[in-house]
Amino acid sequence: MVRLNIGCGDAPTPGWINYDNSPAVRLARWPLLTRLLRFVGVVDDGNVEFIARCRQLGIRHADGAGRIPHAAGSVDVVYSSHMIEHLDRHEAWLFLLECQRVLKPGGVLRLAVPNLRWSILEYMEKGNADHFIAQLQFDIDKPRGLVARVHRALTGGRGHHWMYDSTSLTRLVEECGFRRIETPPAGKTRLGDPGELDLREREIESLYLEADRP
Repeated sequence: MVRLNIGCGDAPTPGWINYDNSPAVRLARWPLLTRLLRFVGVVDDGNVEFIARCRQLGIRHADGAGRIPHAAGSVDVVYSSHMIEHLDRHEAWLFLLECQRVLKPGGVLRLAVPNLRWSILEYMEKGNADHFIAQLQFDIDKPRGLVARVHRALTGGRGHHWMYDSTSLTRLVEECGFRRIETPPAGKTRLGDPGELDLREREIESLYLEADRP
């Protein structure tokens, strides 16, 4: 089976092909450049550690809003966890259409996203507006200073651009042509062989969705 984890960050799935669009994945090929960027303060120790992990774990580079480097109809499963909310609406459309392109007929898309409903219910319970807005992680802070501007130019910003509940995510996936759309509970899947995929990834805050490519 060909199983892709798109936007894996520093948590790749063993036995799957793992992709991320972080500049760290590209910098993993250039240790001297990494040291130079650390020396001038563009990256910090945490970035350097992540770059080293990308190298050790064999994470590959792919842009979620660009092209997934697989032939049409060649992939059995695409999984993406807490990535699509980092795309704007147009980019999210492009990503889902690209997932449909690479999946085989009957192939499965599985998404995990922050559940907007959970965040709102927590806000209604605690009434802390600053915590609520911070928790949404929207990309609202402008870079200040030269180093911050260079860092933004390299990374493109890492905040959220949209949030979903089960209804809105289902509608988006359906509009992109997927069928048999379900929002299973944590730990459940219709994947025949999930391997070591974490079916409870970020369980407290997450919404899960599975859909078939027709």
